[in-house]
Amino acid sequence: MVDDERVPGSTLLLVLDLVGVLAFAVDGALTASRTARLDVIGVITLGVITALGGGIMRDLLIGRVPPATFSDWRYLAVAATGGVLVCVFGHRMGRRRVARTLTVLDAAGLSLFAVTGAGTALAAGLGPVQAILLGGLTAVGGGTLRDLLTGRSPQVLSSGLYAVPALLGAAVVVLSAQVTHTDVVGIGSVWAVVAAGLCFALRMLGVVRRIDLPGPRQPPVP
Repeated sequence: MVDDERVPGSTLLLVLDLVGVLAFAVDGALTASRTARLDVIGVITLGVITALGGGIMRDLLIGRVPPATFSDWRYLAVAATGGVLVCVFGHRMGRRRVARTLTVLDAAGLSLFAVTGAGTALAAGLGPVQAILLGGLTAVGGGTLRDLLTGRSPQVLSSGLYAVPALLGAAVVVLSAQVTHTDVVGIGSVWAVVAAGLCFALRMLGVVRRIDLPGPRQPPVP
């Protein structure tokens, strides 16, 4: 978490972070309610884990203890709210609508967390490469935990255009900081939108067109 009273741009970062938390919380809770036999507490818990898992990993790696999740009540409140919304209204959604909603929410959470993860890393004084990697980790961490806990193959391992868009979005954030000569959360709203929009567009393109990165060449069959 960034102290929004002392760090320039941190209010924008916080807003994007909380929107990403809500998107991933609904995504994780919907996944739990449709793919796993979980009770209400289980659905909300998986939503919270999906929403906050990547940010916790990031904060621990940069030495921010306790993580923002446990030092700012807004994170847990927003994540829990997303899970509760699914428990109350999720049954009204048809199977196809749920599938489309999950795809959009996952792409939205991925995009927002790529931006906020990179911005938070820059605010902590990390270098460009480290900030890009942490942006990617923040983006894919929660979804990976979601998939593992529901017994599915993590998308980060099976979908080529999952981690790549997140890393590119994080790279745009880092590039904007380099161009504007800022060493904290010096990302303006325009750059944040560009970074998140690029990540979202690439992820949705990969889903719609079923684009994956090529795998390693296999040995010839004897």
